[in-house]
Amino acid sequence: MELLLDEHGEAEVRRQWAVLAEAGIGSPRGATHRPHVTVAVAREIWPRIDHALARIEFRPLPIRLGGLLVFGARRPILVRPVVVTEELLALQRRVHHLVRPCPGIPATMAPDAWTPHVTLARRVPPERLGAAIGAVATDHDFSTVVVGIRRWDGDARQERLVVGGR
Repeated sequence: MELLLDEHGEAEVRRQWAVLAEAGIGSPRGATHRPHVTVAVAREIWPRIDHALARIEFRPLPIRLGGLLVFGARRPILVRPVVVTEELLALQRRVHHLVRPCPGIPATMAPDAWTPHVTLARRVPPERLGAAIGAVATDHDFSTVVVGIRRWDGDARQERLVVGGR
């Protein structure tokens, strides 16, 4: 399950993806790949869970994307963390509670272990990490709004809007 950003936030992240690509750093691509904040992951999400998620109470949620973080060492991931608020944590807890019975949920998605972020570049070769950071390091924190939740099926490469818009 992924939180979708408003037009401003999506455009800003896509601009940063383009800057990274111009610097020779691989960034997310493809028509279905959208800037997002992952709130739940499972190997399989059952249809009854989909139906429950569609009934989740949702209102647009203002968020702020912060500086830069690097996850991992061998094939680092460059991200912009989301500044945590109680409202954001409450939304993730609600989604996690519904998805929790499904198989294959990584421990990092538990509410007390979750690190909200938007990915800028995956599998950055360690020798290119400095260039990747340098390409977007002068970009400032920015505010955006979570406008919806989508379900992304990576195997089928399909998205389905669960609640909200865009």
